[in-house]
Amino acid sequence: MTVIFSKKCEVGLQSVLFLSTQDKGKLFNALEVSKEVKQPKEFVSKMLQILTASGIVGSKKGKNGGFFLAKEAKSIKLIDIVGAIDGLEVFNNCVLGFPGCSVQEPCPVHNKWGKIRDEAFKMLSEETLLDLQSKTINKLKDLGQLLSK
Repeated sequence: MTVIFSKKCEVGLQSVLFLSTQDKGKLFNALEVSKEVKQPKEFVSKMLQILTASGIVGSKKGKNGGFFLAKEAKSIKLIDIVGAIDGLEVFNNCVLGFPGCSVQEPCPVHNKWGKIRDEAFKMLSEETLLDLQSKTINKLKDLGQLLSK
């Protein structure tokens, strides 16, 4: 698990990254996505529902239904996914949880965390799913090979 994101957010990011590597309009059910990202189906399903409510992912109900990217991969930034699942409070609140942490009254790691936080926010705000497609494809292949050994 990462320091910044919840496990829910990690699963959501992985699921959307997978969908971004697929042909536009192709539908995948939660089980198919969960197998690709090697995460529990129920968890993937819940995150895809949250991302559907946010407009990042689309869904079609019914026997032949499933999930798909609701927008072009080039218009979805990682920060959009993080915001939809975890919110953006981590980029505004004290990393140690101290109330009133500010430049005037900093916590013990305020200055160091502020630099890391700002850099992370910048990277997540610049990277689109399209930018990450080839790396995502390679990572998904690696996941498949790791589990088949």
